[in-house]
Amino acid sequence: MTDEAVRKPARVVVADDQTVVREGIVMLLGLLPGIEVVGAAADGDEAVRLVAELAPDVVLMDLRMPRCDGVEATRRIRAEHPGTQVVVLTTFADDASLFPALRAGARGYLTKDAGGDEIVRAVESVLSGDAGLSPSIQRRLLERLSESEPQPASESADPPDGLTARETEVLLLIAEGLTNQEIARTLHVSTATVKTHINNLFAKTGLKDRAQAVRYAYGKGLVRPPAG
Repeated sequence: MTDEAVRKPARVVVADDQTVVREGIVMLLGLLPGIEVVGAAADGDEAVRLVAELAPDVVLMDLRMPRCDGVEATRRIRAEHPGTQVVVLTTFADDASLFPALRAGARGYLTKDAGGDEIVRAVESVLSGDAGLSPSIQRRLLERLSESEPQPASESADPPDGLTARETEVLLLIAEGLTNQEIARTLHVSTATVKTHINNLFAKTGLKDRAQAVRYAYGKGLVRPPAG
């Protein structure tokens, strides 16, 4: 990445139906380094429209909004404008809010008690290809994984689409919800090596993001949903 790319601020749209909250977030973001607010939306439909019009790098997305909620807006944005990432910024951290948002394509998830530094880190993380999750959300995901870890469907099955054994291993860890850093620690390799494996498996399979990778792993029978 060039110095110019590093210095370039992330262009952000804020979506929240509460005017006071939305304006407060916009004001806070205006004080943060590396972020430029280019638009604000009062519901999901307006967020999708602004993304089409402004092509921002990231949308900070509330979940519970009228007309079109944050999950549906996230799904539409990721399908229609894959160059824009979504970081959820919401009051709710329950499973019924968290997992639908992640399945819709959100790459980050923060609660509204997040500080400015945490928001900046989440934006930077999703733009670099990593997950932008608050510590409490990371703990919840790990707890959920420990409760219902995907089981390998067949250890003897040949990897599909010409994937190597290592690329398949990385894919399975993505399906378990691990970040690039967590995969690197699990495999005892560098984060750069993990990114190379991910780029290679995405190129071989035609996948565009981690959500598609999870669906691919299940669709190819590499993992199966936990029983029960």
